[in-house]
Amino acid sequence: MLASADLLTAFVLFAFVSSITPGPNNTMLLASGVNFGMRRSIPHALGISIGFMVMVLAVGLGLGEVFKAWPTLYTVLRYTGAAYLLYLAWKIATSGPLGADAPRARRPLGFWGAAAFQWVNPKAWVMAVGAITTYTPAQGYVTNVIVIATLFALVNLPSVGIWVMFGSALRNVLRDPRWLVLFNVLMALLLVASLYPLLFVESSFS
Repeated sequence: MLASADLLTAFVLFAFVSSITPGPNNTMLLASGVNFGMRRSIPHALGISIGFMVMVLAVGLGLGEVFKAWPTLYTVLRYTGAAYLLYLAWKIATSGPLGADAPRARRPLGFWGAAAFQWVNPKAWVMAVGAITTYTPAQGYVTNVIVIATLFALVNLPSVGIWVMFGSALRNVLRDPRWLVLFNVLMALLLVASLYPLLFVESSFS
């Protein structure tokens, strides 16, 4: 288990702050809450938390070393992620109105799509690598990786859920199609802006 209560407290604080601050996941959850409501966005939130937990486990158990040995693989992943993120930004920007039939005609990002997105999310990589390198003691390493990944998921889910709740609360405010279009375009632009660290900041694996 983690070496001390102080280390555990520090990690939980790191997990909370990194999970609740703005990033691609929370931007998409805010938009999903506005466009689809709380209930239909739950699989998206669960996909983020469980997908990220699997990512932390993979990084802790050796995936980071694979990317260090073959940095080209990570480069391919980065540009694949950029293309996918641009696609998601386009989907958000062109979302339709909140009419009675519209929510059934459109589909929110589902569990598997959200889980897969963690692998191309630059903020998720920073969070996963930071958690493993900073808060995982060498003694009982494998057990500690499992504890870190599980705790991160438990802290992450309610943190990202707040963004869905906030988006859902904005639905009535954004019934006016003009305001909804403006909101969705703003969310899409924020997603595109998040490409900066993905494409232009030097990777730790290169």
